[in-house]
Amino acid sequence: MFIKNALYINGVRASDPQSLEQTFEHMRATGGMAWIGLYRPDYDELKQLADEFNLHELALEDAIEAHQRPKIDRYGDTLFTVLRPARYLDATEEVEFGEVHIFTGPDFVITVRHAETPNLGDVRKKLERNPERLALGPEAVLYAIIDQVIDEYSPVIAGLENDIDEIENQLFEGDPSVSRRIFDLSREVIEFQRATKPLEEVFAAFVEGFEKYGVDLDLQRRLFDSRDHCMRIIERVDSFRQVLQNALMVQATLVTQRQNDEMKMLAESSNQQNEEVKKISAWAAIGFAPTLVGTVYGMNFKFMPELGLRYGYFLAIGLMAASSGSLYVIFKKRAWI
Repeated sequence: MFIKNALYINGVRASDPQSLEQTFEHMRATGGMAWIGLYRPDYDELKQLADEFNLHELALEDAIEAHQRPKIDRYGDTLFTVLRPARYLDATEEVEFGEVHIFTGPDFVITVRHAETPNLGDVRKKLERNPERLALGPEAVLYAIIDQVIDEYSPVIAGLENDIDEIENQLFEGDPSVSRRIFDLSREVIEFQRATKPLEEVFAAFVEGFEKYGVDLDLQRRLFDSRDHCMRIIERVDSFRQVLQNALMVQATLVTQRQNDEMKMLAESSNQQNEEVKKISAWAAIGFAPTLVGTVYGMNFKFMPELGLRYGYFLAIGLMAASSGSLYVIFKKRAWI
């Protein structure tokens, strides 16, 4: 699907061909630079471009299938660049990752997007307002796209930072859902690292080719500026991952502490119940002694020892008191009562 198809001569838009055939004809007639933008194209569309601009088969496959890591590959005089743009979705607190493939040759730029980002329309407008820069050729377009992708990382950084601040508040509020949120956010940060970390190698490869391919000094400076911005973003993302790992450790510690507090409370409650059981058991034993004596001598047998004693009643009462008193003293020493 074509988004934009324009031909530029000396940095100024000369025509807007309505088909690839017209683009090829105008290029041959004027010697201008073609900038062709596609959005999720099919094989036939890319094959037509590959035949005209001699695009390598491997790069063509990557552009169709997508799911590539950021990289640059050179095939003859054509440079194939893969970038992973991103945008932060406030509604779902998620990071949406896209993919853009850029073919740059001596007189053409082909961009293949597989997501809504980056906003290449803004890149085209900025460059068209600066014909001198656009006149530097396909490399000027490539570096501008890289700069746009990196600029669009800033809102993502801000969104992730806000989520991390909220997680830190949730941690100490005892919110049970914070563990899941930490896990989900860690996954987003890891994916963001996969989109940004390889850019270190990409920039290094560009810098190595400055002298060999005679890159304009102004473009070199712009790329260095983009690289510095990218390095700061990579450092921030690395710090986010470390903060989330620490948050997960703190959460585990807090959960363990709460579990220990609950176990302590259960143990204290159990000890208190044990003390109550001891008291009840002790008083039950004390009360059982006189009951036993009274029960034995309350049986209606005609012949029983001590039934005829003059002081048998007082002896029974004394036996009850002595047994109960002895048990009381024993339980008291053992702190049961």
